[in-house]
Amino acid sequence: MAEAGIDYSAVFQALPGMIALLTPEMTYADVNEEFLRISGRTRGLMVGRYLFDVFPDNPGDPAASGARNLRASLQRVLATGERDAMALQRYDVESLERPGEWEERYWSTVNAPVLGPDGQVVLLVHRVEEVTELIKARGSRGSRTQVLEAELYARARELQEGNERLRAAHAREREVALALQDAMLPALGPIGHHRAAVRYQPAVGSLNVCGDWYDLVDLPGDRIGVAVGDVVGHGLQAAGVMGLLRSALSAASRVAEGPAQALEVLGLYARSVEGAENTTAVETCVDWDTHTITYSSAGHPPPALLHVDGTVEFLDQATDPPLGARPEHIARPQATTTFTEGDTLVLYTDGLIERRHEDIDTGLGRLADSLIHHRGTAPEALADALLLDLLPTVGTTDDTALVIVQL
Repeated sequence: MAEAGIDYSAVFQALPGMIALLTPEMTYADVNEEFLRISGRTRGLMVGRYLFDVFPDNPGDPAASGARNLRASLQRVLATGERDAMALQRYDVESLERPGEWEERYWSTVNAPVLGPDGQVVLLVHRVEEVTELIKARGSRGSRTQVLEAELYARARELQEGNERLRAAHAREREVALALQDAMLPALGPIGHHRAAVRYQPAVGSLNVCGDWYDLVDLPGDRIGVAVGDVVGHGLQAAGVMGLLRSALSAASRVAEGPAQALEVLGLYARSVEGAENTTAVETCVDWDTHTITYSSAGHPPPALLHVDGTVEFLDQATDPPLGARPEHIARPQATTTFTEGDTLVLYTDGLIERRHEDIDTGLGRLADSLIHHRGTAPEALADALLLDLLPTVGTTDDTALVIVQL
């Protein structure tokens, strides 16, 4: 007896998860019944329409970023032809019954390509897992810990699927490494009356999670210590080493006589940590009483000081090799520069400026131009502007950590 044909259209409609098919122009080609049921939309409101006309960001929430992040994920899939698993997103959805009112939703999304005979992306498979009830049941509105739990839960569900087990395992490693990094990086707390902003932008790709970190600590007097660093390597090991070195430098900076001594202590400690070799780091001490910045660098790109007159000074007068690069212990250099009220200090990792097949001075020039262009911008807005100006729109292969302090 001939094998019965499979009605794949019926299978698609019966799938238990929220699945949509998108064209490369990001319009809905088809949606399954579960997507319609959970989203509360009808087929007529979706098929043939642009995704972000159906689900735009909440215009009443300036911090809303779900649509922007989803667009970036879909663009990565189109550019690379590879599957992209997004971090958990808060994505408010407008109520159809009460126009103008927005319902808080949390979605875990995976986007995958459908390739044509020529290897080009002809369709995008857009799978959404609704985890809003899990978040709300735990009373976790805005709770960082519970959002991480929900994200890890969503990834665990993904691992249970039979298809593409190897790629799913890689995605899981990336998500766990990101969760580990996020848990170990400090939340930005008060630093006296001074304004600051921090950003951490992970790399694109299942295994390209690196070991970038930042740290801000209060010091005696009207002083703070600001540091960034970058561990060589990728994945969970790099994230683990990052946590050890960040904590060690944070502690050393509180008791050392200056940034150079703090990096010397960190270098000695790094010799006992597997995977810490050739880590780069820069430590600065900002003193508002003397209006000085004292700094030392272990092979790291130089901090940038944007002066109120529109000039940019790179703090590159105290640079030494990375941690563990020398077989013997040698005192590290230290330098001091002055600042005036209204200047801006910017520390970053190499993902912000370095590009393959390009001299680092070109990237530093881009950074200087962007800082000058956005002169006078508050730290939070400046952080967003720098990431938008300097990071590639798709295919970022290195992490980026960024710290901005208004002096």
